[in-house]
Amino acid sequence: MRKLIAFAALAATLAGTASVPASAHAPEPALSWGTCVTGPDDEQGRELEKAGAECAELDVPLDHADPRGHEISLGLSRIKATGRRIGTLMVNTGGPGGQAMAEPPFIRDALKDVGTRYDIVGMDPRFVGRSTPLDCGWPTGTWIRSAGLTRASFNEQVEFQRDLAQRCTDTNGSALPHVTTRNTARDMDAVRTALGEEKISYLGYSYGTYLGAVYHEMFPGRLDRIVLDGALDPAYYGNRLLRNALDVSDRVLGEWSAWTAERDDRYHLGRTRAAVLATVERLVRASSRKPLQIGSYQVDDTLLPVVLINLIADDRDPSRKLLAETVRSFQQAARHRPVTPPDELLSILGSLTTSTDSAYGSVQASILCGDVAVPRDPEVYWRDVQATRRRSPILGPVVEHIGPCAFWNTAPREAPTSITADAPALIVNARGDTRTTLASAQALHARWPSSRLITLDASTHGIFGYYGSTCVDDAIIDYFRTGALPAADSTCPS
Repeated sequence: MRKLIAFAALAATLAGTASVPASAHAPEPALSWGTCVTGPDDEQGRELEKAGAECAELDVPLDHADPRGHEISLGLSRIKATGRRIGTLMVNTGGPGGQAMAEPPFIRDALKDVGTRYDIVGMDPRFVGRSTPLDCGWPTGTWIRSAGLTRASFNEQVEFQRDLAQRCTDTNGSALPHVTTRNTARDMDAVRTALGEEKISYLGYSYGTYLGAVYHEMFPGRLDRIVLDGALDPAYYGNRLLRNALDVSDRVLGEWSAWTAERDDRYHLGRTRAAVLATVERLVRASSRKPLQIGSYQVDDTLLPVVLINLIADDRDPSRKLLAETVRSFQQAARHRPVTPPDELLSILGSLTTSTDSAYGSVQASILCGDVAVPRDPEVYWRDVQATRRRSPILGPVVEHIGPCAFWNTAPREAPTSITADAPALIVNARGDTRTTLASAQALHARWPSSRLITLDASTHGIFGYYGSTCVDDAIIDYFRTGALPAADSTCPS
């Protein structure tokens, strides 16, 4: 998921805060489709072409309020329909900041026989991947951290977040006001126009569900079949997205603890759910006193809970096994014993503590900070951390923590999008989703009376094509085939 550019050449004048008209972009030229390979090291391009994809670029305004001003380029991929064509299906895999150009082959396969009946289009959102990518030169792939156990660790994090924001100002300041979901929605409509389509269908995962809702609100009547997987309630969208999933996350962490306790002869983390949770809390305290050495990485109390949040999202045995092995690695490090960490843990720590994924974290923060205003006073976050810590000592200091948006150089130019227009969408969500909760999906469903909601009785984030639920997958495939929503809401078994 991740690339680099400096916006020094884009010395645009960023005046005014008025709303940008939804359709202010200039008429778009026809797309010129061709090779997806950009060079000898372009593995993604080769994989796309192997799957039968073609690629194109589309220039759009940096500022849609100034359609003849500076332009940026959007990267697009497409696998054309080979069967009796239904239409165009655009995909967004979430993030914010996730690439989508690589997804059409996967989505075609997930749709089975219906996949051949759509032109499946992946668009890297503006400033992501091949779409004039933005990179602030961060020493990390994400701003997400725990506040730690002490006021001193929180104060260090305040300066860390301030530095991240300043790096974005220094390297991409003129672009930041234009890194927003509403502008990505405008870009989507420019793509629709360039494709010559009156309507397009849409499949969005996670943050992509919010993007889909915003697009539908800004451009009513231009979406045909809509599937939102892991739905985000627009009312709770903002910098501290995970705070609304805290109760679910604590519950899922407890379920993992019970699973691990049943396998104490293998992991030695505790024979009861409570004992395993106590082990995790002890490890957080130990990492606060002295960072735990995992390979070449040092893991302290601001990092360890973030690793846990990364790994609790899936209730299948391989994922639970990985989390147990990870906590076991922390335990061995705390006891100063030899550690053989899972490769996946080393990958997470590499993303957290090096610049490898700087572009991803940079654009993710830029989108969130450009979309929604947040409190600027660090004391607000410290009070929230302390209040939440009492009921959620491990994960609470992560979800309430301060981020770079508190120090962003500009305020959002537009107000967040209010979702008022109904949409006949198919929404799917897992009961134990620790990113976009079932309550969030239910709230969006209530905003859209014509929609239908399918609930998967499991813990996961992202279902269609990923989790292996035949019940959910078949319902989505049938909807994309017929355009007819299920007659009623339903629940699918794990």
